[in-house]
Amino acid sequence: MDMTAARARLDRLWARGTGYLGCEVAILGGAMTWVSERTLVSAISEAGGFGVLACGSMKPDMLAAEIAATQARTAKPFGVNLIVMHPDLAALARVCVDARVPHVVLAGGLPPAETVKILKDGGIKVAAFAPAPVIAKKLVRAGIDALVIEGMEAGGHTGAVSTTVLAQEILPLIREIPVFVAGGIGRGEAIVSFLEMGAAGAQLGTRFVCATECVAHPAFKKAFLRASARDAVLSVQIDPRFPVIPVRALANKGTERFMECQREVIAKVDAGALDAKAAQLEIEHFWAGALRRAVVDGDVENGSLMAGQSVGMVTREQSCREIVGELVDQAVAALAAREAGAA
Repeated sequence: MDMTAARARLDRLWARGTGYLGCEVAILGGAMTWVSERTLVSAISEAGGFGVLACGSMKPDMLAAEIAATQARTAKPFGVNLIVMHPDLAALARVCVDARVPHVVLAGGLPPAETVKILKDGGIKVAAFAPAPVIAKKLVRAGIDALVIEGMEAGGHTGAVSTTVLAQEILPLIREIPVFVAGGIGRGEAIVSFLEMGAAGAQLGTRFVCATECVAHPAFKKAFLRASARDAVLSVQIDPRFPVIPVRALANKGTERFMECQREVIAKVDAGALDAKAAQLEIEHFWAGALRRAVVDGDVENGSLMAGQSVGMVTREQSCREIVGELVDQAVAALAAREAGAA
């Protein structure tokens, strides 16, 4: 198979994904708070991929302004990621409808039926995260238009199962709607393997942090460029009485301090100097504002360096067009080599 034929094969493999997204290649940019804003999102879409704005904790007026600013930078489709725990979720959904956003990705839990209805009645295609087969089936029954399955290799808040296991559990099971695979994906060969398993496309976040268009602080990018896969570790829970939501990030002084914080708080509880509820809040609030400190302010020692295990594949700063092009070239070369080997 020559490269032209291999590219045609790739286009067939992710045709369901590109058809759903309305873009050239079925590569979504993972929604990263403080990182996936107007500049990076529009650049990913302009490069032929599909950018996704991270709403995070934005208020409705802030989201409306960010969407408008992104639309001013690109006429190509992009999506908005909404966190289902946001207190203004319904209002944020209406902002997306009013702005004629074509796609919304709901994350952080099972989406409320009311929100899904607002979005779908407004003509928006709705995707949601499925961390397990039973939830994937439930989301299909709820009328969700596409799924994202994200393994524990991903950066930030993550699940307990690897991407490859999750893909094997869900891809053969869900055929009714497109399924996009995420978590630890950094090369085109991996994208091909998931497409051949039945995925509609792939979502990558960490790979785009060091895009030239990314507004993250230079120190934040430098930390990614220096890191290996093994530096991106999950937050550690010291005592089961005080649960810690797993977050994958690059280890730094802040990581060490978080361990110390847990020990100090637990010691206070055991000594009767602090009640359990106050202790849990103190642990949960430790990282408050830490991601912003790292991404925006460049405090890479004490801030949160959320990164997936694919960080070791981020070796230099590149434009989004170069990143997307490199991923596509790797995918095409893998398909061509496979065919040549079989001939």
